[in-house]
Amino acid sequence: MGTIKLQNIRTYSFHGCLEEEAKIGSEYRVDLEIKTDLRKSSLSDELKDTVDYVLLNKIVVEEMAIRSNLLEHVAERILSRIFKEVPAISRIVLAVSKLNPPIGGDVEAVTIEMEEYRS
Repeated sequence: MGTIKLQNIRTYSFHGCLEEEAKIGSEYRVDLEIKTDLRKSSLSDELKDTVDYVLLNKIVVEEMAIRSNLLEHVAERILSRIFKEVPAISRIVLAVSKLNPPIGGDVEAVTIEMEEYRS
């Protein structure tokens, strides 16, 4: 087993329950960690034998572009799509952070983290 991490994927998205968030948007950070078997690719040196992290990034960016009220909802879409499109993945840990959230305080980020295993 091995781990592939995509750290600090940055997007400008329009998630949130407030009407202003839907209009002006804000910055987000996504961190993704997947578990997969890396033994074959470590020997073959072939992209076809591993999980393509370009595809993982594409999925994250595309799903972050679809508005949701809750970070949990967009995270679930990302998890479901990755499991659907990449059969070699056995586990995903995903963190979605809203940077400088409009919550009436000096808060750097609000983050939700979800962990799912292939069923």
